[in-house]
Amino acid sequence: MAEGGAADVETQRGEIASLLKTPLRRADTWYLVDSRWFKQWKKYVGFDSWDKYQMGDQNVYPGPVDNSGLLKDGDVLGIKEHLIDELDYILLPADGWNKLLSWYGLKDGQEPIARKVVEQGMFVKHCKVEVYLTELKLCDDSNMDNVVTRRFSKADTIDTIEQEMRKLFSIPDEKETRLWNKYMSNTFEPLNKPDSTIQDAGLYQGQTCLLCPGCPLGHIWVSCCTTRSYLNICPEICVSPYSKLCLTSAPSMTPSKGGIWEDFDFRVLSAQQQQQSGSCDSIIEIRHYAEEKVVPRNQDPFVWW
Repeated sequence: MAEGGAADVETQRGEIASLLKTPLRRADTWYLVDSRWFKQWKKYVGFDSWDKYQMGDQNVYPGPVDNSGLLKDGDVLGIKEHLIDELDYILLPADGWNKLLSWYGLKDGQEPIARKVVEQGMFVKHCKVEVYLTELKLCDDSNMDNVVTRRFSKADTIDTIEQEMRKLFSIPDEKETRLWNKYMSNTFEPLNKPDSTIQDAGLYQGQTCLLCPGCPLGHIWVSCCTTRSYLNICPEICVSPYSKLCLTSAPSMTPSKGGIWEDFDFRVLSAQQQQQSGSCDSIIEIRHYAEEKVVPRNQDPFVWW
C-alpha cells in the first residue's frame, strides 16, 4: 500500500490509465485536475514507461489533489479563462476522480471542479466536456436591480434555473411563477418548457432571466408588446405574439371611470391587445427558421415550402 492507505502505485497506475480511456457520454460528469499535480502523480506512480526511476519515491509524493492553478483568485468554483486541455488540466471521469480523492484527498478549502458532457454540432453530433459553464444573470420582478449571477451547464434544464431562482429570492414552491429570458435590451421571451435544456432553449453567456409571479383569476392577459410608458409594470417587456404575458390588475392599469381619460385609457388597452412588434416578429421568425429540421436528401424540398 502507498502512503495514507492508498492502493499501491502499480494498482493506481493501472486503474487510472484504464479510466482515462472512458468514452464521453452525454450528461456524464467529468472532473478537472490541475496538470501540475497530475504530472507529479504520474512521476510518483511511474505512469510513463520512460519515467519510472522515481516510482514510489516519497520525495515526489504529490500530496492532496491541488487545483489552485486552475482557479480564479478568491473563487473556489470559478476557473481561469483560456485554459487548455492537457496543458493546463486533465479530464477524469467520475470513477477516476473518486479514486484519486480516496487515495490523496483534496486540498483544504477547495471544491471538486465537476463538468457535464454535452452534445455539440448542428448536423454531426459529438460529445464534449463543457469546461466553461454558461453564466446567467438572475432577478425577480420585485427588484429588477437585484441581479445575482450563477453558472449553469448547457445540460441543465429550465426547471433547474427556476428552482435555483426560487431559493435565491425566497419564493415558496407552492407559489405559481413564470420564467422569462431577456434576449434584447427590452425584449423578453417565456421559458415555458421546464424539461428543455439550456442548450435547447438557446440561452447564452450573460443572458438575464426574470422570474415573475403567476396570475390568479381577475388579472389581465395580453398578447402584445407592452412598455412601462403605457402600463405600470416592472419590466419593459416585448413578448412574442405566440405567447402571453400576465400583468397584475393594479388600479393604474384599469381604465378611468368617467372624465376625459376614460376613452383614452380604453383605446390604450385595446391597442395593447392588438399591437405587434415588427422587430420582435422578425426575430422570432428567424429563430423558428433556424430551429427547423433539415429536409432529408430524399424528400421533395417543395413539401417544406
